[in-house]
Order: sequence, then C-alpha cells, then structure tokens
Amino acid sequence: MSNIIKEEMNDVKNIFGRFRRKDFSGDTGQIVKNSSYQLTTSLIAKFGSLIFTVVVARMLGVEIFGLYTLALTTIILFASFSDLGISTAMITFASKSLGKNKLGKAKTYFKGLLRYKIYLTIICSFILITLGYFLANNYYNKPIFYALLAGAIYIPIVTITGYIGAAFHAGNNFKITMIKEIIFQISRLTLIPITILLLFRISLEASIIVASIILAITFSYFLGLLYLRIVAKKEIPFLRKKAKILTKNEKLELVRFILPLSVTALGGMFFGYIDILMLGHYVDLTHIGYYGAAFGLIGAAGLIISFVAAAVLPVFARAKGKSLENIFSKTRNFTFMIGLAAAIFTFLTAKYILMIYGKEFLPATILLQLFSLILIIMPVVAIYNSYFVSIKKTQIIAKLLIISTVVNVVLNIWFIKYGLQFGMMEGVIGACVATICSRMIYLAGFIISKRIG
Repeated sequence: MSNIIKEEMNDVKNIFGRFRRKDFSGDTGQIVKNSSYQLTTSLIAKFGSLIFTVVVARMLGVEIFGLYTLALTTIILFASFSDLGISTAMITFASKSLGKNKLGKAKTYFKGLLRYKIYLTIICSFILITLGYFLANNYYNKPIFYALLAGAIYIPIVTITGYIGAAFHAGNNFKITMIKEIIFQISRLTLIPITILLLFRISLEASIIVASIILAITFSYFLGLLYLRIVAKKEIPFLRKKAKILTKNEKLELVRFILPLSVTALGGMFFGYIDILMLGHYVDLTHIGYYGAAFGLIGAAGLIISFVAAAVLPVFARAKGKSLENIFSKTRNFTFMIGLAAAIFTFLTAKYILMIYGKEFLPATILLQLFSLILIIMPVVAIYNSYFVSIKKTQIIAKLLIISTVVNVVLNIWFIKYGLQFGMMEGVIGACVATICSRMIYLAGFIISKRIG
C-alpha cells in the first residue's frame, strides 16, 4: 500500500508539472488535458446538482421531494432504453477512425448510430406514456402520472444532448461539453426555484408541481442542446467531411460490439434503479425522500471521482499492449486512493452533510454512512468498464452486469421485505445493503476477469 501511495504521489507531481509547462503531448498529456476538462465539467455538474437538489429538497420538503425522486428515477429508467450502448459505441469507433485520420468513417459512425438513437428515443417516450397511468396508480399508488407524461418530453431532449456531447468526446474535445454544462446548471438553478415559488404561491397539487419541475429541467437541457448544435459544425471537424460507406466487416464488428452493450444497458437499468422502484412500491414518500437524499449525495460525489474513466476512454481506445496496461494501472490506483479518502470523509461527517438538506432529513444519516462504501467501488468500476470497452470485450461487461443485476434484484427483495418486518426505515436500510453487496460483486467480477485475461 505504501508503494502505491508513493507512486500516486509521483504521478500527481508529474500531472501538476505538465500543467505548469502546458505540456499535453503524448497519451499521458492527452489524458491530463481531457481529465482536467472532464473534472471541471464533473465538478460543475455535480456541485450544481448538489446545490440544485438541496434547494429543491428544502423548498419541497421530504414528502414532495420523495415524489420528485420517484418520478425522475422512473423517467431516467425509461430513458436508459434509448441508448443501449450506442453512445459508447460511437465514441469508441469514431475515436479509432479519427486516430487513423479517417474522418469520413467517423462521420458515418456518428450519423448511422444517431438514426438508431432517435428511433429508440421515440419508442421510449411512447412506452412511458402508455405505461404511465398503470405505474402511477397501480404499482406505485402515488400521484406521479403527470410527471411521467412530462418525462416523455424530457427523454428525447436529454438523450440527444448526451449523444452530441459524446461526439465532442470522440474527438478529444471536452471543453465544449464543459461550457454546455455551465449553461445547463445556471439555467436550472435559476428556472426551477422560480417555478417552485410560483407554483406554491398558486397552491397547486403536488403532482402538478413535480410535473412542472420536470418540464422546467427539460427546458434547461434544451438550452444546452441548442448550444451544442450551434457549435457542432465548427468544433467537430469530421461532421464537415463526406461520410464513407462501411464495409461488411466493419458493420459486423459494430453489431458485435453493440449487442453486448445493449444487454449491459438493459441489465444496468435494473442494476441502478431496482432499489428505488421497489421502495416506491413498498414504502411511503417520506422514506423515499430519505433514500433519495442519501443516494443523491453519493451519486454526485461518485461521479465526480469517476471523471478519469470518461477522460481515458478515447485514450484507452487508441493505446495497445504495455502502454494500455500502464495507463490502466495508474488510473485505477489513482482513482482508488481518491475514492478511499472520500468514503472515510463521508462516513465521519454524514450527519453534518445532511444538515444542508434541513433537520427533517437527518434520519437519513445511517443511509449515507452505508452508501459511503460506494465511493470506493463506483469509480474503480468505471475504470474497469472503460478498459474492457476499449479492448472490445463488452461481452464480459454484459455477463458481469447480468449476474450482478440478478443478485441485486434477489437481495433487494429479500432485504427490503425482511427489513419491513421491523419498520419502513429498516426496509430502506435493507435496500442500501443490497445495493452495496451487488456492486461489490460487480467489481470483484471485473478484477477476476482482468486477471484471467
């Protein structure tokens, strides 16, 4: 452990040295440059999200915040169907084409996959509209129907924004997405509080308030999408080139790459959201609010720490052999050390962190302490995920995610029902434990798969 710490300290010194010299040459320099923009973007996104969540939670109160959490989680679940590995495939194949100076092929991958992305997005929105009433009034038995209808507009705006942002990343341009994030966060932090104040002033029902918040968030995403659309032609060089026809082998390779990712995405939806979906059925809105507050904090912190994984994917995709293994080892170890420090800090200060939500959220302290373990697991998993994607072994990711998802579902059913015998908070704690255990199994699977080759 001491050797690892010394190595990481040396790496940190080298990174700061590159910044002082403005040296971004080579793979390491590209990673440093990408990571700096990605870190800045992540900090803006997650601190912005944290401030936004705190403001919304304090304005809405635990119960309506629980309603908002349940509605948004359900919408995000449906939105996940609109990707199915398409964005990751576009980054990987377009990046490889750009690395070989084949800009026409990069455009072909972008346009072809965008077409499928739009089809899936339309289908997802339609299914959400169709199932919205059943989910709200039969499964959850909670007033989120109008919010789910608003989600049908939310899904296409958010997914297309993410896809165009991924095109910038494929070309190692992380600056533009950082600017887009600034636009989104400023507009969201301005529009939504004003919207909530106006809605409370005219005394509307909670269901209308939550639906209006979803629509206001959608408009903020639209502003970011508008910016990306304006600068895309200028800042993404391969979009100005004529698309090249893919060979039969290239099409087959793309299909083989995407299929495991599609399975991964399907499994990942339940892996990431089964806890909220089940809690929405079993517990009241107050306890969903507690869970949402704790998990929201951990999710924001975890994604900030995971910034390296997104930044190294284009570099992983171009590196080979010992160079790839060396980059992987350094980024994994560095990420682990950051995650460990963050987990310890969160566990010790959980009570004080939750005070920013207000005293009514303090019962969630034990949940936040348990979830602190995810700050170690989540960023390292992201590094392994980027590694296996870059070497086109997405079938390993798919298999591990399916296994972990099945385990997650079984553990959630078992632990939630067992905990509910003692009370609703105990049921929520059961969901926390199930989530942590399944993510540990997921990480263990990656480590074993990497070692056995």
